[in-house]
Amino acid sequence: MLVLVCYDVNTETKEGRRRLRRVAKLCESTGQRVQKSVFECQVDLAQMEMLERKLLAEINDLQDCLRIYRIPETRGAEVREYGQFKAADFDGPLIL
Repeated sequence: MLVLVCYDVNTETKEGRRRLRRVAKLCESTGQRVQKSVFECQVDLAQMEMLERKLLAEINDLQDCLRIYRIPETRGAEVREYGQFKAADFDGPLIL
């Protein structure tokens, strides 16, 4: 399934900047960055739940915001892209 992870971490303090780096690293290890604080992740249910638990352990509920959108394949999700960034085709071959 495709999961969209969006976050806004308060970076007014040194600890907030550290949280932001940790949250970004977690997302980078699971998906691809499509905007500064938005990631697309192709995961199964167990991977999504693990990512969610790890992210919830990092954010501060009183200062930060985390949103996780689950986009099930049964709905026929459509993504329209404009501009310079082109997302990886998770169904095709990945060539590094």
